[in-house]
Amino acid sequence: MALHGARRQPRRDAWTLISPLVALAGVLCWVVSIFAPVTLGHWPATLASTMLTSAAANLTLFVILCLVVREAWRLTGLVGIHSLITLIFAAMWTSNPAAATTEEIYLSPWAVTHIATALPTYALVTLAAIAAFAAFLQQSTLKQKRPSPFSRGLPSLADCDVLQLRLLQIGEAVLALGLMTGMALEYVNTGHLLILNHKIVLTASAFVVIGAMLIAHQRSGLRGRRAAQLVLLGYLLLTLGYPGVKFVTDIVLASVLASGVNGLG
Repeated sequence: MALHGARRQPRRDAWTLISPLVALAGVLCWVVSIFAPVTLGHWPATLASTMLTSAAANLTLFVILCLVVREAWRLTGLVGIHSLITLIFAAMWTSNPAAATTEEIYLSPWAVTHIATALPTYALVTLAAIAAFAAFLQQSTLKQKRPSPFSRGLPSLADCDVLQLRLLQIGEAVLALGLMTGMALEYVNTGHLLILNHKIVLTASAFVVIGAMLIAHQRSGLRGRRAAQLVLLGYLLLTLGYPGVKFVTDIVLASVLASGVNGLG
């Protein structure tokens, strides 16, 4: 998938149809290997499992998108590059001694519901951000008036706007459900409906940014570079909200604590 954009004449053929399926199958096998040693009815709450399940959700949604949206296949190269980078970092974190321990979360009904809304939400916003990035590349190409095989294989600006808008409309609705199920899960676990931590603040900020972009589009027809910037900002906030927080807790703090223990020893 990542090599799709390097083709001289990007087109919808066997490569674009089979490569996402092969990539998805590989990621799913990796996810199974991560979940295999975990106690039945529990979720491995590690950074690697978070990134792998996110990559699997992204690829699953992209395969579905290619089936229902004619021009979605043109994002194959960018989606492949994003997935490849995600998997490289997941492999690095899996081999990190500081993240070797596996924290498990009991899959209560509310936990299952929250995960079932969080994964598709992040996948929807991720693909919307990739479409926004494609729009950036297309605009730069038009200004320079030097199209490349890679840019010719990307969706048009109009198609990018439509893709990111539709994905964000669905993503905002699912994100609202995710926030509600997250608060319900917090109430079940702690007795408090809302605890202001980094994850809640960043996720709620992403919800506000995406909602503001959708309202601005409806009222003033916001599109193009400014709309893409808001989409990418929402994606950044959502990424910092969960994978980012997991990175700090699982890698940074674990490494600091391990260094402190070794120093005391």
